[in-house]
Amino acid sequence: MAGNFQHPFHCVRYVDRQSTGSQSLLIASSGPQLYSYAAETGQRLAIWPRDVDGAEVNQEPPEKKRRVSNSEAPANEESKPAGKDSEKPPASIAWSSIPLLVASSSGKHVVALTSEDKCIRVFSVGDDGALGQLSARNMPKRPSAIVLANNDTTILCGDKFGDVYSLPLILGEMPTALPSRTIGQTRSQPAATSLTVHSKKNLQALEQQKRQWNEGYRPEEKTGPAFGHQVLLGHVSLLTDMIYVSLPDSKRSYILTGDRDEHIRVSRGPPQAHIIENFCLGHDSFISKLCVPQWMPEYLISGGGDSHLFVWKWAESQILQKVPLVDNASDTTEVAVRGIWAVSLGTSNVIIVSLEGSSQLLCYVLEPTGTLKAHNPIQLSGNVLDLTRNNEAIVVSVDGVRKAGSTQEWRESPSSPQTLLEAFHVKADSESLEWEPVHELTRAINTQGTSDITEAAEGKQRKELNESTYGMANLRKRKGEDD
Repeated sequence: MAGNFQHPFHCVRYVDRQSTGSQSLLIASSGPQLYSYAAETGQRLAIWPRDVDGAEVNQEPPEKKRRVSNSEAPANEESKPAGKDSEKPPASIAWSSIPLLVASSSGKHVVALTSEDKCIRVFSVGDDGALGQLSARNMPKRPSAIVLANNDTTILCGDKFGDVYSLPLILGEMPTALPSRTIGQTRSQPAATSLTVHSKKNLQALEQQKRQWNEGYRPEEKTGPAFGHQVLLGHVSLLTDMIYVSLPDSKRSYILTGDRDEHIRVSRGPPQAHIIENFCLGHDSFISKLCVPQWMPEYLISGGGDSHLFVWKWAESQILQKVPLVDNASDTTEVAVRGIWAVSLGTSNVIIVSLEGSSQLLCYVLEPTGTLKAHNPIQLSGNVLDLTRNNEAIVVSVDGVRKAGSTQEWRESPSSPQTLLEAFHVKADSESLEWEPVHELTRAINTQGTSDITEAAEGKQRKELNESTYGMANLRKRKGEDD
């Protein structure tokens, strides 16, 4: 086992709890598990789920499109306080990764998405860093973006069919959700007739429906989720990212959503989310990431499959700047933005960008005029997966499994210990952004490691692990796809 690769951290979040007198934490997802660490020392505090039936969690990825039974992931688990029962691991693991992770501003809760079962799980975070599952809600379609709204009382969930749902963070505490409704067929027989259908193919389909009806076939009624939820808005394309924001001089909140069809939509927040304020149009390829800096919420930085970033004054649909991401980009250059983070470090307001399959972090300073000024990039030992801020430093999740610059080719052997995190802070008294590494925190976490990737992960299994880590290429449209 010592020579195995270990799952890198797919997501990493800093949980600031200094205002409550508790220690701050780093919460991270790696493979099918969640980890919590002390943010100051890197000491591991908890793992969820730790084991299954007394044995280590099976790390082999399940088959694609696996249908999950109710016993494996309950669709409507009652809310209950964190304790021994809530910390008990599920009967079996029905997922191979946790691709989305959100922490509340109070540090009391984290929300995670488990992949194959499309399940949104809410956890309480104890004073000692323990993770207790409060609820598990299976969504009808796989979520692609999760944010917290209304002072962290509401989960906004966008899925790959373009719909955005509103869910209460804690089950039973919010009466705003609508009851589940039957969405299947309610008529007693096919409503179409030969007088309303004219094409040959449709007439054949109508005759087949009539034969099936006469033979006693009745389509099964489909129902929505059994838990409280509300559909807020919908795109006609795959939703890729979402932000909940409000402007200082406005009492109104907004939901900003991006999709695969190059659209950025500005909608009003609940309960008027059906009202579209405006669109920010200008991208030529898919949009993968949106970022609104907390200190300048009137500006939006967006990126995706284009070879440049866009800076917007989003309330006015105004493009302020296009920032090139690569030098000498051509029509054949394929770039995908993996992450955009707004980080305030001392007197510097920094926008940090990562590209899919790149081991560099691109750094910019956001000027008061809303323009980005480029600075020297940060070079890491492996591809960048995620980033979070830890006090006056940034903590970066690094892929120590694939070769730097590649999303498919694995390293010949793992390092010992395998690099999972790297941290940097800005040099003091530097006129420009100059970064230097911080080793204390990351050394402790890297030494403890994560779960091993099975030695049998070859061929198809390696391909599935690659696709679950790097999926941006699937968003790019190929020639003729729009037709």
